[in-house]
Amino acid sequence: MNSTENTGRLLVISDIHGHKHGLSLLLSEAAYNPREDRLILGGDYINDTPDTWDTLDTIQALVQGGAQAILGNKETKLMNQPKEKTKAVRALIDWLHSLPAYIEEDGFLFVHAGFRPGVPLEDQTLKDMTEIREEFWGESDSVNDQPGTVIFGHTPTFRIGASPGELWRANRKIGIDTGAKHGCRLTLLDVHAQMTYSCSTAAGSMYEDLRIQDLNILK
Repeated sequence: MNSTENTGRLLVISDIHGHKHGLSLLLSEAAYNPREDRLILGGDYINDTPDTWDTLDTIQALVQGGAQAILGNKETKLMNQPKEKTKAVRALIDWLHSLPAYIEEDGFLFVHAGFRPGVPLEDQTLKDMTEIREEFWGESDSVNDQPGTVIFGHTPTFRIGASPGELWRANRKIGIDTGAKHGCRLTLLDVHAQMTYSCSTAAGSMYEDLRIQDLNILK
């Protein structure tokens, strides 16, 4: 999916997993301005348990304000569950069906999990784009065969080789799931400025230890 051209910063965050307060904190710290900035939301906004599903209200409000959102595997799982839900949850599920699996912006491809190597972009499956793991990022000696740099989540970066709470980069791929679900960190990336805004999601320091870092990951 190609977006319309915009000015301003290009921001992306993924794998929020119910941490809507952390999301709001990072957007505030980054002084996100929906009239000027572009925000891409990278999927897995929720967990399997219903106590996190109200995070979708926050995501929907951000999209209504100008952000773009893609599907994660948690959302596709919710979409495929029987619809014995409240009216509000059914409405959210209907809205999820309208979301794309990937977004192209400024020479970057934003996807939740990754792409199947050797498969043209137009032939990628929703299952792969929301669930693939090592088949996508694990070939350390191969190059990314998709056009542009791929920015993805789904697999916590500490499981790929990055330090806990840090981004991962190799072969025109940038992993941004810094382990919010696992008590590490939730991270917002300012793509072109190469800056991150992150906070802890550890039980004893929830949404504390706020960090703003300058990076050099895109060169």
